Parts: sequence; structure tokens; C-alpha cells
Amino acid sequence: MGAFCKLIDAVLFLFFALMAVVAPLIDGQTTLPGAIYPAFLVDLYRWYGDEFGDYLVMEKPNFLVGLVWHELLLLWPLSIVNIYAILAGKSWFGTTSMVYGASLVTSMAAILGEMVGSGRATERLLMMYVPFMGIGILALLRGLLSQSNKSGGAVGKRPANLARRKRA
Repeated sequence: MGAFCKLIDAVLFLFFALMAVVAPLIDGQTTLPGAIYPAFLVDLYRWYGDEFGDYLVMEKPNFLVGLVWHELLLLWPLSIVNIYAILAGKSWFGTTSMVYGASLVTSMAAILGEMVGSGRATERLLMMYVPFMGIGILALLRGLLSQSNKSGGAVGKRPANLARRKRA
């Protein structure tokens, strides 16, 4: 089980490191004024929208703007915290990973629901978004795995100090 968690941690570390950079520089362009970004980042953002036909990025519907604010205010700081937790081997990583995963899965359900429901998304565009759902599920799974390891198989047993009674 330990090797499996280490593999998941490696995948999540790469994802969190990527999101620590991408969220404010690329995704932030959905909500923040383009004038605060260098021209090459604005061009990259437009190129992506045109190249992949990402109508959500180009049209910026209100629900997406709200989800990006959520990403910038909650998920981006959690990405940074999770990078630290993985590197430092913090015991609370499972909890923050689960919070991140639950939030990402919820956001991706709304985005993918819109894409599939509207019929406007190309297969190529869906292939850009579906992996994020997979990463969210992986982060949730990692959090659940660390929670199940904490019990150590002693579920329902009383601690040793409560099991004995003092005799006078």
C-alpha cells in the first residue's frame, strides 16, 4: 500500500506544481484584467482558446468565472500547501488532498456537464478537461487511503489504558 501511495503522491506532486504556476498565470486571465499579464501569456491564452475550440475560455460564462475565482482563492493556495506537505511528509496531506480532490471533482462535473450537454465541445476539447476529473478522483482517493491507514486495524478496540481497571 505504501508504494501505491508514493506513486499517487508523485503524480499529485507534478499536478500541484503545475497548478501552482498555471492557475494564476493562465486561468487567472479568465477573471483578472488582461492588462496585468505579459503579452506572451495573453497570446498563449488566446492561442489555446482558438486551437482547442474552448468556447468557455473565449466566452467566459458567469459560472466559469465563479469557478475560476474558486480555483484562485481556494485551490491555488491548496496546491502550494500540498506541494509543501508532500515534500515535508506532513501527516495532514491526506486531508488537504481530499479537500482539493472533492473541490476539483465538483468543479469539473459542472464544466463537463455544460460541455457534454451543450453539444459544442469537440472530442479534442473534452480530452483536455477529462484528465482534470481523473486527477480530482486520484486526490480524493489519496485522501481516503491515508484516512484508512490511520486506524491501523484497531477499529472498535479500546485503548489499552482504558481496558484495565485500577484495583484498590
